[in-house]
Amino acid sequence: MPAFIQISDPHIVAKGALVCGHSDTETALRTAVASINERLAALGAIDCAIVTGDLTEHGRDEEYQHFAEIMADLALPWLAIPGNHDRHEGMRKAFGGSDWMPESGPIHWMRDLGPFAVVGLDTLLEGAHHGWLSEEGFAFLDQCLDDLNGHPVIVATHHPWLPCGIMPMDQDNLRNGAALMERLERYSGVAKMISGHVHRAITGQIGRVSCLIGPSTAHSVHRDLREGAVHALAIEPGGVTLHAWLDTPQELLIADVLPLSLKPAVWPF
Repeated sequence: MPAFIQISDPHIVAKGALVCGHSDTETALRTAVASINERLAALGAIDCAIVTGDLTEHGRDEEYQHFAEIMADLALPWLAIPGNHDRHEGMRKAFGGSDWMPESGPIHWMRDLGPFAVVGLDTLLEGAHHGWLSEEGFAFLDQCLDDLNGHPVIVATHHPWLPCGIMPMDQDNLRNGAALMERLERYSGVAKMISGHVHRAITGQIGRVSCLIGPSTAHSVHRDLREGAVHALAIEPGGVTLHAWLDTPQELLIADVLPLSLKPAVWPF
């Protein structure tokens, strides 16, 4: 069963620090790593973990070092794409020896898992919260889709194109995602899109393309749609997502959110 585990939005800070003074993201990621390791024997063959952005809170060297230290305990190889809280050169400095890290420019990559492939796209526009896929990114995707020639594909981004219904987050999604979705709609094979950024497990369908937003390992974006509600973060049970190919007559790509336990709390942005 070819599969990978999606880890999203760990937001690691310096040792001993808390995000916004509330969220212990180190403990959350360590819990995620331990939980994955404990489950591996039961989950079957897992190829790798993919981190869909916001590895760190501020993109600082010490945060990437802290992230790498925690991830060193994971019993899987991993690769990553940046989120809006990351920085290209910080990631390149920390993980430049990894086989998925390009020597320069945006951090795009493709990984062939056999029955399906994963294309990681860099949607970080430094200095902005919203996402933007560069012309280089579109060219990279076009080449990958040409090479795959109808082979099933999952496209991974940090910023989603799928609306989540939380207006401040939808305003900061992938601003030029329509052009990406047009490419996936035209693709001759099965195409899915997975993302992070919203810190919640959300699924939807855009045309014939299924879209999934993975939960954070740590805090969530609070869903409170009442008029005048304060845009807030919340400590809710975190999770990671198992993406697996089922070799059935239907040949399905499935997604299964694996929950983690954390103490409940809510606080404003």
